[in-house]
Amino acid sequence: MSAKQSIDSQSEPVVLRLILVSGKTHEFEFHPLTSAHDVTQMVFDRWPDEWYEDKVQSAQMLKLIYHGRFLHGSVTLHALQLMPGKTTVMHLVTRENLPEPNSSETLTKRKSAGCCRCVLS
Repeated sequence: MSAKQSIDSQSEPVVLRLILVSGKTHEFEFHPLTSAHDVTQMVFDRWPDEWYEDKVQSAQMLKLIYHGRFLHGSVTLHALQLMPGKTTVMHLVTRENLPEPNSSETLTKRKSAGCCRCVLS
């Protein structure tokens, strides 16, 4: 039996307790092979009533944070080694664009920019 077949046959879902910036929480259950993108889409589609004030316009604005890092949309809950049947806490934040990684060109420009040319008298 392959690892994927073994995961597919698991009946226990992964339980995520999602925390909004406002501090509100809600628990959701997902299949271990669910991707971060699918989690945010499913949460958006089943937005809890008690989160009404925090509702966003689209699922694409939602980002998951786990262990201090934004999750890439294609990563699965299984790949994060989350235990089925156990509750895992993640933050759910609203973010239209993730910050761009620093390129070496950007870092070079910053270093060569010099001072601000302030004159102190």
